[in-house]
Amino acid sequence: MAETTMTGEGLDERRRRLRYRAWHRGFQEMDLVMGRFVDAGVAAFTDSELADFERLIDVPDHEIYDWVMGKTSVPAEFDTALFGRMRDFHLEGPR
Repeated sequence: MAETTMTGEGLDERRRRLRYRAWHRGFQEMDLVMGRFVDAGVAAFTDSELADFERLIDVPDHEIYDWVMGKTSVPAEFDTALFGRMRDFHLEGPR
């Protein structure tokens, strides 16, 4: 299943679009943060989590990167369980 998720095969259009956007941020560090996280779990995201990620993906890269790295506080509207999982996934690595 990981191979399917990593290639985008078998994902619905919404998830494929998010996967593409996660890997094509324009800021390589965020490509790795968001892209790896999406590859690891987008197939299992709930509709609510997809909506959270769609909102997050529109935020400028440097802002998200600063939140992930703990340089600045995460605004309440983006401080979701999904963001916390993405941050932990990046900082701790996949389990």
